[in-house]
Amino acid sequence: MVPDSRSKSHEARSHESHVVSQFGARAASYVSSAVHASGEDLQQIADLAKARQPLRALDMGCGGGHVSFHVAPFAREMVAYDLSADMLNVVAGEAAKRGLSNLVTQQGSVETLPFPDASFDFVASRYSAHHWHNVGAGLAEARRVLKPGGVFVIADSVSPGAPLLDTHLQALELLRDPSHVRSYSVAEWTAHLKAAGFVPGAAAERRIHLEFTSWVTRMATPDINVQAIRSLQRSAPSNVRQHFEIAADGSFWLDTATIAATL
Repeated sequence: MVPDSRSKSHEARSHESHVVSQFGARAASYVSSAVHASGEDLQQIADLAKARQPLRALDMGCGGGHVSFHVAPFAREMVAYDLSADMLNVVAGEAAKRGLSNLVTQQGSVETLPFPDASFDFVASRYSAHHWHNVGAGLAEARRVLKPGGVFVIADSVSPGAPLLDTHLQALELLRDPSHVRSYSVAEWTAHLKAAGFVPGAAAERRIHLEFTSWVTRMATPDINVQAIRSLQRSAPSNVRQHFEIAADGSFWLDTATIAATL
């Protein structure tokens, strides 16, 4: 049977609509979120941009715009790109407050970037890719718009890899935010990047602390889902509790990784 392309298109639009509905109304909270506004990974991205001094830089799935704010001082033009118009409006307003006149916003999907081939010297994505409907397509687009000799940086939450730990993480993320697709492991990210034609460098692996109440409040997670998350945490086996360092109030430590890749 020949696959119906219309059903695939509908599936993609549905997921994109889901992402927009999840994040649009919460745009301001992601600009002010301490978890998103700081971190060693964000400084690493800024340092890479400072070393490169790109003519044009792209922030794929910019969210609250923190990569854009940190890279813009080192770029001639900074493009903050996201599905959510509400998010982009907040980012534009914050950029104006910071005097970042070289920062522009554009709306769209990471899987169909509206930019010519080889049009950016520097492309980055942070805490966005676990929402991508098709990570292969997103990476292929990143490669397409990156100039030869340019740098692509991916920074995201990652799966610990072990099946038991992976299942726990994906379950919690999906209950908190139904637009979650998958947190990939470092090994999976390395394979994805190579498949897209990148040469990935070594991953900088880190852990960040997530305070439970702010974590679920930021996403306005329904009470029934919050209860389900807490139930999973309380019933988790000891090795899961130890790895994530789950506290009595539900706060825990999340694995993250930053990988810089070249063509």
